[in-house]
Amino acid sequence: MTRKILVSFLAALMSTLLQFAHAQSPAKIPRIGYLTAGGPGYFPEQYLREGLRELGYVDGKNLLIEPRYSGDPGHSSNDRMQRLQQLADELVRLKVDIIVTAATDSSLAAQKATRTIPIVGGLGADPVGAGLVASFARPGGNITGIASTGAATGAKRLELLKEISPKTSLVAVLWLGGTRGGHALQMKEIESAARALSLRLQPATVRDPDDFERVFADIRKGGADSLVVLGHPMFYSKRAVIAHFATKSRLQAIYTSSPWVDAGGLISYGPNYREQMRRQAYYVDRIVKGAKPADLPVEAPTKFELVVNLKAAKQIGLTIPSSVLNRADRVIPDK
Repeated sequence: MTRKILVSFLAALMSTLLQFAHAQSPAKIPRIGYLTAGGPGYFPEQYLREGLRELGYVDGKNLLIEPRYSGDPGHSSNDRMQRLQQLADELVRLKVDIIVTAATDSSLAAQKATRTIPIVGGLGADPVGAGLVASFARPGGNITGIASTGAATGAKRLELLKEISPKTSLVAVLWLGGTRGGHALQMKEIESAARALSLRLQPATVRDPDDFERVFADIRKGGADSLVVLGHPMFYSKRAVIAHFATKSRLQAIYTSSPWVDAGGLISYGPNYREQMRRQAYYVDRIVKGAKPADLPVEAPTKFELVVNLKAAKQIGLTIPSSVLNRADRVIPDK
């Protein structure tokens, strides 16, 4: 009898000790890989961190962020993709729980690196065409996230150019040739809108950073009076240079987001990228709590903002009509 009591006591003690040890062991902290073609402080990462903080996640406490930056995206497309791929593979080897990406290039690199680790992507203008997801409603794999543009955004930019300068006739379009999905889709949309507005287009194709001076010379030679700049990390890294060229050449130029206007650009119209990147935190939270990317639909932008730089307008001798100023979300004064 004593032996049975002793065995029962030891079994109960062992069970209690195991439960105590389990209760005392810290919960697993999610590790989030962050992949971007920019450098430290590139604006999407700042906004992602803001969104995570709002949801109660603090880096180093209940969440670990492993950022990987390819550096200045202003190098050749092949070099950029090769570096992003190396970093994506590195995050997979670290066995992070989720990979968050800033744009199409980094999303493609992450997708190539893993088909199992959940990816919350900045998915560009055409995630289906880029091969990232099967559809917006049913992504169908290990990647979901936020698309970077909405329907008719390119057409709206041309309409704004025509509104601020009714004499606009020839519009140069700065775009990245050889890209998969987004820019090609936007170019088709812009071409269709240009026909409807009786505008002529001058495609200005950039493939590598060394192309900018040649492309600038081609735009001057072609006689364009306006400029549309499509969004891309390479272009973003050169935003001050591009904005300076447009002002010096007296071009009515429109850009994709407000940082371009802050860098000296004339006008921007596009999604509120701060809200988009903060929204990525929602996906991270859902996945940490057990959701699968395939069950989380891709979101398109819902908030668009118009920003006008009166100082840049003054430099090129342009008066922005009140109809545009009254609709602007923000106006930079001319002083």
